[in-house]
Amino acid sequence: MSDPRGTRRILVTGGSGLVGRAIQKVVEDGARLPGEDWVFVSSKDADLTDAAQTRALFEQVQPTLVIHLAAMVGGLFRNIKYNLDFWTTQMPLPGHVVGEGSEARGGVWPAQASLLLSSRARGCVPSGGAGEALDPVWRGLSPASHPPQRKNIHINDNVLHSAFEVGVHKVVSCLSTCIFPDKTTYPIDETMIHNGPPHSSNFGYSYAKRMIDVQNRAYFQQHGCTFTAVIPTNVFGPHDNFSIEDGHVLPGLIHKVHLAKSSGSALTVWGTGRPRRQFIYSLDLARLFIWALREYDEVEPIILSVGEEDEVSIQEAAEAVVEAMDFHGEVTFDTTKSDGQFKKTASNAKLRAYLPDFQFTPFKQAVKETCVWFTDNYEQARK
Repeated sequence: MSDPRGTRRILVTGGSGLVGRAIQKVVEDGARLPGEDWVFVSSKDADLTDAAQTRALFEQVQPTLVIHLAAMVGGLFRNIKYNLDFWTTQMPLPGHVVGEGSEARGGVWPAQASLLLSSRARGCVPSGGAGEALDPVWRGLSPASHPPQRKNIHINDNVLHSAFEVGVHKVVSCLSTCIFPDKTTYPIDETMIHNGPPHSSNFGYSYAKRMIDVQNRAYFQQHGCTFTAVIPTNVFGPHDNFSIEDGHVLPGLIHKVHLAKSSGSALTVWGTGRPRRQFIYSLDLARLFIWALREYDEVEPIILSVGEEDEVSIQEAAEAVVEAMDFHGEVTFDTTKSDGQFKKTASNAKLRAYLPDFQFTPFKQAVKETCVWFTDNYEQARK
């Protein structure tokens, strides 16, 4: 990607998280191109829920390109417990009911959100329709007056709006396959995002993430901005959140096996073990993120995933962790715990059309490397 200004300064929000650290490692290991200046920031550098701090960060860094990773995230059981928080943190739209079937009824919800968000980019609210109902909510409120559960919408809106205001050439945001409809045909692909309600276990987070796609389209439609998004499947790797309660399934399993092995107790896997997932190693995702930043110029999002043939069950994932950590104790399944969505099989046909020869790290090798990292960094690891 050429830049008439010479140096390409790349800002990565959420730079201290799982994917941010992976991108940093890949860049440091040789992916940096001449003329690229990478800046990785975390919440210690700026509070992205605050519009003024976000704008100040963008004014200071003056990025050419942005990878937007910063978000409030959690695993299945945290999503179930805090669905309202995961929704309202990302897209506060009082006055509109968003729930079962809200998007299936003629796509009204995305159209209303698009109208609001594209108008906010110009610093105004449209008269009539959605804007009229929402105007009293937005008017006169500072970030400090918003409840804590509205963090993520402010992060997303502030980042994209600051990028627009300072003239960023391109933003690549990170979505998730949980945004896809629960009742759908498989494999899912990029055209199906808004075709129906997501799974009830994480509908708040899912609807909120969909709004980034809506906002990207609105910025492109009104201002010609190249704001796009990638949709990874289940990411894991070094620097993950290994919390058993709040983390995602694979890092949670790694932590559980570590504790079971240390204490000589049985390993209890939550759920039946039957649901299936496509796991992507964070270092592979990092390489694909860098490719998307440099080469992928569509506003339409793109799924970043291993192939359908590489999908594994939660039981198979647990067995891979058990093997990698040399655990020989009893393994049981607590079927009183929720399984969540049974499958989210995603097509990577679009990715393969662009990168037919991309080589993913074999699943067991990636699990082994992650387990070794966790064991070696146990005291410092997030858990």
